[in-house]
Amino acid sequence: MNRFAGGWALTFVAVALQASTAAAEPIAVTLDQARLMKLPDRVATVVVGNPLVADVTLQPGGMLVITGKSYGTTNLVVLDKSGAPLLDRLIQVQGPQANTMVVFRGVERETYSCAPHCERRITLGDSAKFFEPALTQTGAFNSLASRPNEVSASSK
Repeated sequence: MNRFAGGWALTFVAVALQASTAAAEPIAVTLDQARLMKLPDRVATVVVGNPLVADVTLQPGGMLVITGKSYGTTNLVVLDKSGAPLLDRLIQVQGPQANTMVVFRGVERETYSCAPHCERRITLGDSAKFFEPALTQTGAFNSLASRPNEVSASSK
């Protein structure tokens, strides 16, 4: 009987360790993308350790939007009204991997989105020779897109 009880105790410890490891898994977010997460009830405060790595926005219904801002790891702490922690997790921001091609020319780095054709992609870590012209073009394009009435009025 003692062996039987010992076996159950070992099984319980193994299951408890697996559960704690699964809970400790970092929240993986892709750079420049958002991920949704349902928070526990009674949330009063949401804190991100380094808002330069990830940004969070609390939405109605306890939905949290986590956005990857730069590469790295930070933490997320969620507190209730009394200041008791409800959640404490790591957020790990990684670079895009799907449909992405990185080209190195010596020390110069360029990133392309290939879905299905390869186009320039503004990615943190690209060389200035590649990054700055792509950023300038994107900024000019977005500026025009945000003023549709002015563009259509001037074309008449």
